[in-house]
Amino acid sequence: MSLVLPPHRRLIRPSGPVILAILDGVGRGAGGEDDAVAQAHTPVLDLLAARGPHTWLRAHGTAVGLPSDADMGNSEVGHNAMGAGRVFDQGAKLVDNAIACGSAFAGDVWARLCTGHTLHLLGLISDGNVHSHIDQLRALIARAASDGVTRLRVHGLTDGRDVGKRTALTWFQPLEQAFAEHQAAGRDYRFASGGGRMGITMDRYEADWDMVERGWQCHVRGVGRPFPSATEAIETMYAEAPDVDDQWLPAFVVHDDHGPVGRIEDGDSVLFFNFRGDRALEICRAFDGEVPFERPGRPKVFFAGLMEYDGDLHIPAHYLVSPPAIDRTMGEYLVTAGLRTFACSETQKYGHVTFFFNGNRSGRIDDALETYLEIPSDLAPFEERPWMKAAEIGDAAVRAIRSGSFDHVRVNFANGDMVGHTGDLRATRIAVEAVDLQVGRLLQVAKQTGAALLVTADHGNADEMWMHKKGEVVRDHEGEPVGKTSHTLNPVPFSVYDPRGGLTIRAGDHSIAAVGTTVIELLGLQPPSDYVEGLLSPA
Repeated sequence: MSLVLPPHRRLIRPSGPVILAILDGVGRGAGGEDDAVAQAHTPVLDLLAARGPHTWLRAHGTAVGLPSDADMGNSEVGHNAMGAGRVFDQGAKLVDNAIACGSAFAGDVWARLCTGHTLHLLGLISDGNVHSHIDQLRALIARAASDGVTRLRVHGLTDGRDVGKRTALTWFQPLEQAFAEHQAAGRDYRFASGGGRMGITMDRYEADWDMVERGWQCHVRGVGRPFPSATEAIETMYAEAPDVDDQWLPAFVVHDDHGPVGRIEDGDSVLFFNFRGDRALEICRAFDGEVPFERPGRPKVFFAGLMEYDGDLHIPAHYLVSPPAIDRTMGEYLVTAGLRTFACSETQKYGHVTFFFNGNRSGRIDDALETYLEIPSDLAPFEERPWMKAAEIGDAAVRAIRSGSFDHVRVNFANGDMVGHTGDLRATRIAVEAVDLQVGRLLQVAKQTGAALLVTADHGNADEMWMHKKGEVVRDHEGEPVGKTSHTLNPVPFSVYDPRGGLTIRAGDHSIAAVGTTVIELLGLQPPSDYVEGLLSPA
């Protein structure tokens, strides 16, 4: 199909660039005292919603390619949808289908995994369905047993981020009970190691390689606090540090009388069972590539991922399920039209406005027409610096807009999501206010340069900071609200400033995939026929 788009039949591009500001994790909550978005002082967002075209978009479930509308959206699928202008089946759904029909186990990769001395399964254990799902892990274990694997070890990362703060035992205890049944059947199955996802293993965008090294030492060499079981490790850490949630639990290693029960050694096989790519790439490289830390005695193993996490760099080399084939992204159409793009975020979300927005494609589509800028994130806890790098991103965007060198400017403000994940209500409110301040700067420069400004989000998070059940706040034994650190099912805003006026929102129930279509239309191009309908029409 041709990538050349004709001029739009009704919309004419503004004299300045089309700006897309993605407010990560900022949705529409119920407006209660735990809704950090509603509680924050956001005069700019309020003004945009009140005076310009404004609506709410679906950013979860089937609207972004996930299995059901009970599934939270996330930054990966949200940026995929916006950049593609269409909805593709995403990791969770692809893996569910591949397991159900057996295609995940049909090829050479699964056969090789099953012939190692020990099969090691490494990944996040919860039902969050953002990076992994417990049902998929259970299916992998069951299939290994049926295919004759006699020795299996699970290296489990605790969540506390896409699910409740201290819910790890919900999944770890039943798995240990299941392992006891396997032991009784003559199979040596057990936990080997673990720790919190934000302390070990699951770094992304090379923000903190020390995390990955700690994970490597724990899973491979058995370096960590010893415990007789994973359940005892988690229970002990809960008792010792009541304020530490699952995502920050220290590394632990399961021992018996002879030491660690599951070091990874020569002749073993390893499967990383997360389906989402951003927090998978670095640990994959630790097993099957080059990394900036020493790996003395690196074992010779067969390593595979549940999916291919980077289709350009082919990481990992072996995998069970192919990722969605996202073609003809918004970015490809823009470079074909000779339009110039500037994309910027801080490290935590840099890959989202580049790699994920471009359909899981590494690097620039066209070096001459695209400029990407990564602003290094702070390594300090996000609740201590809730403003993060919003000001620096705002600085870069303002310079890009004023330069006259770009037709499209795309930025992501990470604050609502990254601070929202901490569960700190006060810090999250400040985070949203910091973002509102920068959106105000973008609005001001848009007015000065004749640019159009679109403001939206990829999913909710900061809009619901306490757990709710049947409409009521969940409270702990002391009567305090139980914090929520996961994403939400809430819709996200879509607000427009166009210096010419005369635009209205099309009626309908829209997915955030319509954002990509809308950018193309505002740039004066007729979108592809298979893109979802755009959000704007002339009054």
